[in-house]
Amino acid sequence: MANTEKFIEAVQQGYTCKGKAIVLGAAILDGDVYKEAPIKIPLRTMNRHGLIAGATGTGKTKTLQTISEQLSKAGTSVLLMDIKGDLSGIAVAGTLNDKIKERSEKIGISYTPSANPIELLSLSEEPGVRLRATISEFGPVLFSKILTLNETQASVLGLVFKYCDDNQLPLLDLKDLKKTLQFLSGEGAASIEAEYGKISSVSVGAIMRNIVALEQQGAGAFLGEISFEVQDLCRVDENGYGIISILRLTDIQDKPQLFSTFMLSLLAEVYASFPERGDSEQPELVIFIDEAHLIFSEASKALLAQLETIIKLIRSKGVGIFFCTQSPDDVPESILGQLGLKVQHALRAFTAKDRKGIKLISQNFPPSEYYDIETLLTGLGIGEALISALNEKGAPTPLVHTMLRAPESRMDILTEQEIRQITNNSLLVKKYNRQIDSESAYEILSQKLKEAAEDEHKEEIRKQEEKAEKQEKGFFDNIIDSTLTRQIGRTVAREVTRGLLGVLGLGGKSRKKGFFG
Repeated sequence: MANTEKFIEAVQQGYTCKGKAIVLGAAILDGDVYKEAPIKIPLRTMNRHGLIAGATGTGKTKTLQTISEQLSKAGTSVLLMDIKGDLSGIAVAGTLNDKIKERSEKIGISYTPSANPIELLSLSEEPGVRLRATISEFGPVLFSKILTLNETQASVLGLVFKYCDDNQLPLLDLKDLKKTLQFLSGEGAASIEAEYGKISSVSVGAIMRNIVALEQQGAGAFLGEISFEVQDLCRVDENGYGIISILRLTDIQDKPQLFSTFMLSLLAEVYASFPERGDSEQPELVIFIDEAHLIFSEASKALLAQLETIIKLIRSKGVGIFFCTQSPDDVPESILGQLGLKVQHALRAFTAKDRKGIKLISQNFPPSEYYDIETLLTGLGIGEALISALNEKGAPTPLVHTMLRAPESRMDILTEQEIRQITNNSLLVKKYNRQIDSESAYEILSQKLKEAAEDEHKEEIRKQEEKAEKQEKGFFDNIIDSTLTRQIGRTVAREVTRGLLGVLGLGGKSRKKGFFG
């Protein structure tokens, strides 16, 4: 009993909040649930990032859903990256059943079915607000990392961006960049060499191949106009609830480079656009990345370094980032160490490698006098998790085995009719889902090449005409010269003849005489 009282007291001290908080559930010890020991997470620490991990079917998605809807009710906007397509039901109120009722009674938290205000987003042709960004907004450094260019190739790309900036050539989409590279390695080589230096055709070829690879993953749908304004992620409805934006990514599960490209550009834009907020009472925006291993498994070292830097700095902008994945091992240690809240669902130990991994994972948690962490990791039930967080002062809280509350929204997907209704009522769909093809580098350079070709054609015609005129003139000159020579010859001969005849008395004018006279 004394041990139980000490446990409850430790949980209450670690998870009591004076300010706003979200409630995840109630503490468990030795199989008993203690409703007097609720697990409260301060809103002011939700910009310190977090991890939701666990094997398939252990309740990760429901935990993500629960945290999101509580943030929304507190007035914080949320962005959910929905890889599996099972998060859209957060827009509709849930249904109270016997299991949920029993769970609610155990943890001492009432269950009120409720819907949440949502916005559907898309990188492709899926229904929702189209997210786009221009290549110019990436800049040469970030885009070089996305294309995994080496130092030499990156410097060439930097020259291309500089040339386009100086010559008012907007780089909006991939066709702009490809056309510029073709121009500067061909007809425009002299123009860039004179001012910026010569660019290697080998480097240009390597850049082009990487662009084509990115294009084949569908990046063409994301790169271009109209650029999405990240401030539109931070909106509240008429009730003061934060809008939950759901980015539907079911069609890019096999395109990790595109996913990484989007993620990095979004975080970079948020960091560049949002003002410094310091330690505020609650975050401005919380981003949940489901199936986070898709980012890290294919990302280059340069991309990971950029992501790590942004995660370290972006919390000062009032933005929290949560990774949802099957194992903490999916997240690099350099990033894992930046995460304040950890919600660990059950792990499976089917092989010796699994058991070794669980032993290492258990060492990432703070030590506990109440739990055998390594054993508990494989024994957690569905909807249960080990939780460690930061209190309002930023100090680590005790590790607690927690029975999690159920989401109050639908734990299933939306129907096609419900999706259509949401998109039809969306103001952002009307704002961003317009086709725009502004005059950019592709059109400008294409016109230059066309004019150059026309000028070259005209010059060729002029040269041909001059040549023809010279040939014609030479022909007639030859004719004239030949005729004149013959005429002069005839005239001279005639005059000589006349002179001879005159000497003989046979020349001169002839007079008409009669037959006999």
